[in-house]
Amino acid sequence: RRRAGKCLLSTKIGTKFVNTRGAESSTILIENVIKMKNISDISLIVNGEERNAKVGGCDTLLTVMRDQFLLTGTKRGCNQGVCGACTLLVNGNPVRGCLSLATLHDGDQIITVEGLANDETLAPIQQAFSELGAIQCGFCTSGMMITAHAFLSGNSDPTIEEVRHGLSGNLCRCSGYKKIIDAVLEAAKLSSDMKVST
Repeated sequence: RRRAGKCLLSTKIGTKFVNTRGAESSTILIENVIKMKNISDISLIVNGEERNAKVGGCDTLLTVMRDQFLLTGTKRGCNQGVCGACTLLVNGNPVRGCLSLATLHDGDQIITVEGLANDETLAPIQQAFSELGAIQCGFCTSGMMITAHAFLSGNSDPTIEEVRHGLSGNLCRCSGYKKIIDAVLEAAKLSSDMKVST
């Protein structure tokens, strides 16, 4: 019952139930719990490969990536959309995997941290994080890199302040963020150098 209530709240289906009392709200809850238990077949393009999954109404992109596709680079942190550890790229945009209901993303393109590298070559953001030691315990790293990758796609020559703002939705509990910010700036340079050389 608690799990269903959380799912209803997060999908806004249960707003009326949460805010009201009585028989009407109980009816709404029962109807929506039934909806949430329905299983759907969805197809996703994950890191360039078509993948199929069976999902319930409460299954998130995070649970599908980790539990069905075994792409465990994406981390489950707060599970409330606050820390950013679960960040994925959905159609090119950074999205909180723990809040994104999988059934709403049928046909979407998903990139996880495993999909940033090209064949055996690290993406600039991965290379920079590795070279500058921007990895502490590593738990936030995948979300940081996904967010930074998306940020640099829209700003190839950022200032320090722009990087700070761009990463402000991702939390690292280990560091003062300096090495992370330095790594994003370095990744911007690496990306620029790659474009010049090609």
